[in-house]
Amino acid sequence: MVKIISRRSVGVQSVYDIGVKQDHNFCLRNGLIASNCFNKSHSTAYGYVTYQTAYLKANYPVEYMAALLTANSGDQDKVQKYIATCMSMGIQVEPPDINRSGVDFTPLQDSILFGLSAVRNVGEGAIENILAARETGGKFTSLADLCDRIDPRTVNRRALEALIQCGALDGLDPNRNQLMHDLEPVLEWAQSRARDRAVGQGSLFDLFGSGDSASSDTNGFETAPKTPPVPDYPPQEKLKLEKDLLGFYISDHPLKTVQSVARMLAPTRQRSPTG
Repeated sequence: MVKIISRRSVGVQSVYDIGVKQDHNFCLRNGLIASNCFNKSHSTAYGYVTYQTAYLKANYPVEYMAALLTANSGDQDKVQKYIATCMSMGIQVEPPDINRSGVDFTPLQDSILFGLSAVRNVGEGAIENILAARETGGKFTSLADLCDRIDPRTVNRRALEALIQCGALDGLDPNRNQLMHDLEPVLEWAQSRARDRAVGQGSLFDLFGSGDSASSDTNGFETAPKTPPVPDYPPQEKLKLEKDLLGFYISDHPLKTVQSVARMLAPTRQRSPTG
């Protein structure tokens, strides 16, 4: 880059953008290099972008923060930082939901719905398959319904485990530990049904059931295997899994019980006697 050692006005002159190979500068007719023009143009552009983003954040805070989270969904550190910003702005970030969440963070009335693309171990292909199944057959009603309608080659067991442990299936069953225990036998059951359909062998409900396909499917899902009841994860373990998969705690916070005490002990700025 050319180092500027002096500067003087040369009046109004025609300039040419010459596209220098290494440094982008402007050349005057007399051959002088106006190397500060590039910096001025950039400062103007950045100033305009800053004005635009500040306007959007001030007037459309939910939509702006949802877009910001979506743009950085692959970086959990930034997601965590921006979620903290949402909380400071009074914007609630709702946990992922298998029946509501889309690929990206979705702005709602006064909150933001967590996007599936920001859940660790859940790939783009798996998300597309889940959303396609949901659009075709409606909301999922159970773990068996979900496993029966997705493609296990695309939505593998690791992705399903991540969705369970981050709370995306809480609407189907809030006991995440129970869902984890049920996952393996239900997957095997769903794969067996898929093989039967591939060779043209439907279940008895499919062959002789009522004309109501929804009722028939419900009866079929009731035959899915179920493991013995188990208690849910301890709160600390549940929070740890959320932190690992989402980058932050979403159902609770380990320090919530001492939050009020911490505020009382936090240092405050003492006002001067003069005000």
